[in-house]
Amino acid sequence: MSAENGQPVEAGSDKVLHTLVEALKQGMAEECEQRLYRNPKFSGLFAARSGVAGEAAALAVRDGYLDIVRTESKGKSSVDWVRITPKGVDLVMQRESPVRAMDELRAALQLTSDGLPAWLAQFRKDLQELSGKFLDQVTALSKRLDSLSDRIEEALDRTQESTPRVPAGTVESYPWAQDVLTYLNRRRESGIDGPCPLPELFGSLRARHEDLSVQDFHTGLRRLHDRALVKLIPFDGTAPLPQPEYALLDGACVYYHVGR
Repeated sequence: MSAENGQPVEAGSDKVLHTLVEALKQGMAEECEQRLYRNPKFSGLFAARSGVAGEAAALAVRDGYLDIVRTESKGKSSVDWVRITPKGVDLVMQRESPVRAMDELRAALQLTSDGLPAWLAQFRKDLQELSGKFLDQVTALSKRLDSLSDRIEEALDRTQESTPRVPAGTVESYPWAQDVLTYLNRRRESGIDGPCPLPELFGSLRARHEDLSVQDFHTGLRRLHDRALVKLIPFDGTAPLPQPEYALLDGACVYYHVGR
């Protein structure tokens, strides 16, 4: 089994990958660190230390989809607290994106369409007695497949065109600015509700722009906000910020989320 971004996901079955993705989605829903395993009294990302859940939890930590941020010792047992990584967020969006589903369907249709001529040639050779009516039906099926494939291509094009373009001047100053809009679109299309936390967005950008600093990140977001391409959203919680170093300060306002 492998992840769609090309990185191997070693696990025993599709159930493991499904369990992993569901846990990562739960990790994205909460901005603070969470328990790796749940118990009857406390919530956590994985149901058990053994079986499918245990295998998925081990995979998440081993392959860098979750980071262990601290460990609490309680008697003879210990509790690991984890936070989802940018790699984990990317896996969720790859698995949940409708664009990915259309890509897979397009690929399957293309394989089917490409296989029809060879199949027909062998069919004519081995079964001459089949009537022309049946061949007409197969030809009609091929045309329907081609038509459906074209419609999927158009849908993919519309999806790509739906992302607004950052002005050229802003791109020159902030080459990662277009990636911000693309990431927010992918996040919304994947069914992830709510605005994007700034630590999550910064982690995604750093995967492609290793020299990006938090200061430049904040300055560029202000520019996109001023041009009405993104919306900076203040932190409205009463608890301490999970990762305060990524918060954007503007006078008395503390921005911690961004949306489209």
